[in-house]
Amino acid sequence: MAFVHGKSTGVLINAADFTAWLNEASMSGEIDATETTVFGQGNKTYIVGLADGKITFGGLFDGGSTASDALTATMRANAISNGTAVVATYMPEGNVYGKRCSIAQGVLTSYEVSGAVADVNEAKYEVQTDGGLDSGLILAAATSVATATTTNGTAIDNTALTSSGAAAVLHVTANANAGATTFKVQHSVDNSVWVDLITFTSVSASTTSFQRGTVTGTVNRYLRSQATTAGAGNITFTIAAARR
Repeated sequence: MAFVHGKSTGVLINAADFTAWLNEASMSGEIDATETTVFGQGNKTYIVGLADGKITFGGLFDGGSTASDALTATMRANAISNGTAVVATYMPEGNVYGKRCSIAQGVLTSYEVSGAVADVNEAKYEVQTDGGLDSGLILAAATSVATATTTNGTAIDNTALTSSGAAAVLHVTANANAGATTFKVQHSVDNSVWVDLITFTSVSASTTSFQRGTVTGTVNRYLRSQATTAGAGNITFTIAAARR
């Protein structure tokens, strides 16, 4: 058995690492079961319906100009004004290559700040998934590259291909690179010849970003991340992918 202490948990929301502000996090997935019981049956019967999910997290309030409250205010404003979705990655084993995670795109439906006279101010959040909650693996963990080059991540072996598509997320949490950067998830049948699976929209120079992409059909046995930068200067990113 490989139990993991809760102190390892990490949470990425959009282009920010919220881990340093949080002390609790959870994800929940559910599938509707619609009743089909008819006369003459001794037990209830059901058919599988729609899947749903949520990611909730909480911690300490920070009112700094670039801290959690300001970041959350921007998320809420963007959601209300133009429907911009939140991209979230919940990492119960931390932001570590090859570790399991839950990824989702959704709506920040709840943000609660509370205070008590004898305690520190707290903040709680809830993200309602829009399009499903996917369980996957971290392909690039807070990876940093600094020069105009193509950086291939280490391959993850699934032992066999799958046929129901995949979802992937990108979090660019810091970017001082002078050129644009293209991020991809690639797959391979043999860990030698690689083909693009999901290509994210190019990230401009000195710009942070968050994206989610999906694909249908066959996903080959091996997966890896790839980043191609056009300029010099550090850019830091995390990529996670989930087979469906």
